[in-house]
This record gives sequence, structure tokens and C-alpha cells, in this order.
Amino acid sequence: MDNASSHEIAMVFPGMGPTGFADIERFATEVPLAWRLFAEADEALGYPVLDRFRRADGDYSEYAQVAFLVTCLALAEWAEREALPARPGLCTGPSFGGKAAAAYVGSLRFADAVWMTARLARCAADYFSREHRSLVTHSFVRVDPEVAEEMLGKLTARGRVADVACRVDRDFFMVTLSADDLPGLEKGIRAAGGLSLYTMRPPMHSPAFARLRERAEKEVLDELEFAEPRLPVISDHDGSLLTTGEQVRNLLLDGFVRRMHWPGTVEALRARGVRTVCVAGPDALFGRVPATTRHFEVVPVGPKRPILVGAARDAEPRSSRGGEFGVERGSAAG
Repeated sequence: MDNASSHEIAMVFPGMGPTGFADIERFATEVPLAWRLFAEADEALGYPVLDRFRRADGDYSEYAQVAFLVTCLALAEWAEREALPARPGLCTGPSFGGKAAAAYVGSLRFADAVWMTARLARCAADYFSREHRSLVTHSFVRVDPEVAEEMLGKLTARGRVADVACRVDRDFFMVTLSADDLPGLEKGIRAAGGLSLYTMRPPMHSPAFARLRERAEKEVLDELEFAEPRLPVISDHDGSLLTTGEQVRNLLLDGFVRRMHWPGTVEALRARGVRTVCVAGPDALFGRVPATTRHFEVVPVGPKRPILVGAARDAEPRSSRGGEFGVERGSAAG
């Protein structure tokens, strides 16, 4: 590594989206450090993660979540060796990315992070099979914040659940609400010139899920020890600086009931001198939205073959060690 300042670089672990099995399988089989981490995950859980992921239904199964976590951590390790001029001095992980962040900064041992991810997935699946079965999380873009607040305020005034689950950019929202209220919200989005994107089940990030937070703490996180992180973590909820194991633990638990606020996270990173963010993991969102690309040089590192975005300098990995599995230098299109 050269003499670039670590404090100017942050490691970002993306929130989880639908992830193709083929890309992760190829990455795991061709890149030795990824193969090693998947073997360690198999040992921690007592089953072959990739085999279960291959056969699983749905985009967010326990096995898909574990595979996503392992892939993100392997990519971060590879990026430190091959794609970055210095080791990052800060870390953040919006939404699901907080699990990878906890392992990356050493608050959790890798095996514990894998076990936690699997157990939290089971806990949430059981909870939502019994509770809040009508709730979904709907994402949309191109709606002014004032208009979005007015639409949601009309629902909450009637005693309906209408919580901002994620603020991805100035005009990019994910909202948790009843499926019965979704047609009316979509109508309002269209009237405001916005665009509905997709609807997720199960839902996420709402104060309505306080009992899920309690279950997750009692059944999963109480079984783990959280160490002091080796570098600070920026909260994706309010941009605060987390420097203790207890704070990292609470970050993961609060993810059930607090919204993810990416623009605020970006501002917190900028305030601490970050100029470059490495987005380590399968990502089509956090490394691409204007909130990110306007303010940082973005180094996206994913499990696919390298794809150069824009007229980036120094686009190729520094060596072929680890195989061709995905470096994109420069800022991705918003």
C-alpha cells in the first residue's frame, strides 16, 4: 500500500438485494480467500452454505443472507490487498450491511457473525410468519421529501402504519405500510411524478417491530460477545460515531426499529474527511445513487468480472492474485 491517508477511505458494506447464485458460486470457487471463508462458514453452521443457497426459494433465505455476508467480507479483504491505496479508517454498513461491518471491524468474530446472521434470519422469518403479516416495504423515487411526508402523514393521521424504513437519497424512499394502503400510496406517487420500484416481504425497519428487536436480543445477541471495534463505525441511523462493542451491538438491534438514513450517513463520512468509499459486496444501489457519487470517489468491488465504469484511472486490480471477480474504479452512474 502507498502513503494515502486511511482516514480518507471508508469501507461500505451495502444493504442486501436479490443476489444471483451463479456470481457468488463462481467467486467462491475461483478466489482462494473466498473459498476459505465459505469453508469457515460451513463449519460454523454445520451445513454447506452454497449448496443450501443453490436450492433455497426466495431472495432473502437464511442461506442467501449468509452467502451475502461471507461474500461482502471476502471482497473487503481482497479490496484491501488489491484495490485500495491504504486500509480504510472508517466503516459503515447500511441496513443488512451492518452485520458485515460488525465482523469487519472485529466487534464479532467471523464465525459468530455467520452464526448471528443465520439465527437472526430464522428469528425474523418465524416472527413475520405470525406477526404483521399485512405489512410490506415499498420503495419509490422522484418524489420530493415534502410531498412524501404529506402522503405518509395522511396515513398516520388515520392510525395506519406508514414508517420511512430507508431514506436512500433525497427523493428515494422505502416505506413500511399495510399492503391494503399500498394502492393509494402508489396512486399518490404517480400523481407526484414519482416512480414505484418494488415491494418487499417481509417488511423492515419500523418501530412496529419492537417485539422482534426484543426476540433478537434475547434469542441471538445475548449469546454473543461484542469487542471494541478496531476502527470506528458510522451509524446508518443517525451518522453517530460508534467506538464500543456495546454501541455496535445496539446498532444491529436498532436496525429492526429505526430507519436507515443514507444521506445522513454520507454527511457523517464527509465531516470526518472521507473522500473515497469502497463498496464491498453485490451492490446496485449504494455505490450508484447521487448521494454517494456526488461526494466520493467510489470503488465498487463485486463478485462479477471487472466492469469499468466511466473514464476511471487505474482501473485494473494491482495484480491477478484472487482472480478476476469484480473491481470497478471510479464513480458509478447515479
